Amino acid sequence: MQGRRNFVKTMALGLPALNTLNFGFTATKPLGVALVGLGNYATLQLAPALQQTQLCKLTAIVTGTPEKAEKWSKEYNIPKKNIYNYSNFDEIRNNSDVDIIYVVLPNAMHAEYTIRAAQAGKHVICEKPMGMNVKECEDMIAGCKKANVKLSVGYRLYFDPYHLEMRRLGNEKVYGDIRLMESSLGFSMANPKVWRLNKAMGGGGAIMDLGVYCIQGARRTIGELPVEVSAQGFIMDKTIFKDIYEGFTFMMKFPSGAISNSTTTYSSYVDRLHATTGWQWFALNPSYNAIGTAGQFFDGEIKPMNFQSKDYQQINQLDNFARCIIDNKTSVASGEEGLIDLKIIEAIKQSADTGNKVTLKW
Repeated sequence: MQGRRNFVKTMALGLPALNTLNFGFTATKPLGVALVGLGNYATLQLAPALQQTQLCKLTAIVTGTPEKAEKWSKEYNIPKKNIYNYSNFDEIRNNSDVDIIYVVLPNAMHAEYTIRAAQAGKHVICEKPMGMNVKECEDMIAGCKKANVKLSVGYRLYFDPYHLEMRRLGNEKVYGDIRLMESSLGFSMANPKVWRLNKAMGGGGAIMDLGVYCIQGARRTIGELPVEVSAQGFIMDKTIFKDIYEGFTFMMKFPSGAISNSTTTYSSYVDRLHATTGWQWFALNPSYNAIGTAGQFFDGEIKPMNFQSKDYQQINQLDNFARCIIDNKTSVASGEEGLIDLKIIEAIKQSADTGNKVTLKW
């Protein structure tokens, strides 16, 4: 894939000066979505979800692989004029079939393509993590505001009924004040050729990729932002993990005094979110994966959480952003939410590197 293989070269080219265009949106027809980057997530999750959304639809693609372009064109009936590569991407500004650009590229390319999409007059969804660091997130937010377009981060679980129930139980203190949480996610990724294991492209391994979920699960369940973090990074397989940590264990302390403990790793499977108020608890296990969530709570006996879930969690995410555009509202999964997570991630990295606790101020 040309854009991914040559991302360093692409980044060096800088951002072209584009004319900002403003489009009007109504609810009379679905908003057109262009997927930028046709990797596994776009192929297995986003494209199928866009076949079931009500307020938006897949109308364009951006890829550096001609074979993918041909396959997607046939499968999703995408006309040739709506197929772009990384060389002519900026021409998408002239395409009225595209209202939203969804950036699904390696982390190191998020900021560039989000800003270029905004300069093209298109609203933007950027896949998580929002950027490589806090500065990139701030630039992305500023770029979208300057272009007068909306920005959202691909936080599908902000719209998942199980995670919304965890948030309700915690924020409304249904079982009292939360005292302790466990929020962890990990799986095995032992292939050194995967871009996520490349520090220049991924930004730091599991904490950038999976750690976002762990952070969000805890902070949204309790409804607070952490004021202190402490972390340790570890490497067990030095033949695979050479310039990034294989995983992190970290603790977040919240203003109420509650503690969240987390592990995020690329070497072992773990997927859970657990909150306790003492003898009562509520939990999701599995919690963060994209193929299904299960929940329980205990108030004297163990009871299941039962919610109707759609085939793809991204359906609610995508339709919600389209609704925000139509109604001129800010997405709950805003760029500012992405910025919060990167501030916490940077503190976790700092703590792991120095061995010291890091205080967060908001």
